Amino acid sequence: MNRRYLRLAASGAALCLTAVALTGCGAVGGLTGDNEVTLRVVAAEYGDNPQNSSATYWKTLAEGFEKENPGINVEVSVYSWSEVDGKVAEMVKAGKAPDIAQIGAYADYAEAGKLYTADELLSVKTEADFLGPLADAGKVKRIQYGLPFVASTRLLFYNEKLLTDAGVIAKDAKNGWQPKSWAELEAAAKKLKGAGVPTPFALPLGREEAQAETMMWMLSGGGGYTDNEEQYSIDSAENVKALEFLRDKMVGQGLTGSVEPGKVDRQAAFDAFTRGEVGMLNGHPTLLKQAAGKGVKFGMVTMPTIDGTEHSAMGVADWVMAFKNGHRKESGKFLDHLYEAKNVTAFTTMYDLLPVTTTGYRAVQSGTGGSAPQLKTFLEALPSSRLYPVGKKSWAGVSEDIKQNIGKAVQPGGQPAKVLEDIATSARAAEPR
Repeated sequence: MNRRYLRLAASGAALCLTAVALTGCGAVGGLTGDNEVTLRVVAAEYGDNPQNSSATYWKTLAEGFEKENPGINVEVSVYSWSEVDGKVAEMVKAGKAPDIAQIGAYADYAEAGKLYTADELLSVKTEADFLGPLADAGKVKRIQYGLPFVASTRLLFYNEKLLTDAGVIAKDAKNGWQPKSWAELEAAAKKLKGAGVPTPFALPLGREEAQAETMMWMLSGGGGYTDNEEQYSIDSAENVKALEFLRDKMVGQGLTGSVEPGKVDRQAAFDAFTRGEVGMLNGHPTLLKQAAGKGVKFGMVTMPTIDGTEHSAMGVADWVMAFKNGHRKESGKFLDHLYEAKNVTAFTTMYDLLPVTTTGYRAVQSGTGGSAPQLKTFLEALPSSRLYPVGKKSWAGVSEDIKQNIGKAVQPGGQPAKVLEDIATSARAAEPR
């Protein structure tokens, strides 16, 4: 994902490892003995320092798998999120695709016929364990190629002290703040502005994650990027109304701070929240530790909607895929191992992310998964969440179009209908029916 759950570790050389020792990054997988096979795996870095590098997880995983499966060796290369998708693309172009890749998108490779399907790889038990919305999001033309790896949902975070001082929350309130509608958000933001809060509501529509912030508002307004038939509906009346609300009520009234939303990135908004400069913002699970680490007392609620009625929340997933390199059986065995409940929760616990399987979901829900108790609030929204239309080959280009242009729509004098129409026209042209 180009919008990341965690700040990236310093980009540069990938961490390359096997279960036995560190190896060179240029090793080519294949037969390493008369009957031995080496699986080459490329994975993304979720850590933000050497101590919590994802390489540690993959090394332990590979060691456990190799012990149970003599004759199958696993070599994992871990790259930062800023380069991992490009690295895999280069490998594929050079005819040296990895056996397994854990990256941000799969549809291009599926459309090109380069991937095994889920039912060609996984045991029935593993395939059936994926949460429904995530499994569906991994499909191209109703066939699953993308295997969800980890997931996240989004909630509205608010600074308890700022809202209490501004009179939004009563000092003796026991249940915090429970806004249901956009009108309540607007009213709260006005009180925060009157109390001198620099950014009553942070609206990060900068390049880092503009497509996510936009989707959250679209969904809470009853819209979304696609309709019930999974066709693009970017320029729907509901989506136009959502951006008009942001333009007129939030940005237009000076409730989103002094920097225009199109120039504010997600992490910059998170950092400002942890400094006590932001009253409210939409956030994902990694903000839990960031805010708590800075001593910020905060609350979390489901994103309010246009009229107070319930709408789908946004979900986000990263993906695993297996390339057709002649190692279908061995890749399938490794993926079955990857998706065992203990291995799923080991990774999600490291980074406060959400499991993508029913068994992992139940482990977190019951408190046996080792994750922060506050993650349960995010977890509750996951089974019914809506994800990006990642099954569309055109999505990467559409997402980029949104990042470049959506900020213009909410500026005073902006034209939401025109901006969305232009994006939608390009999206439909790029997506064969």
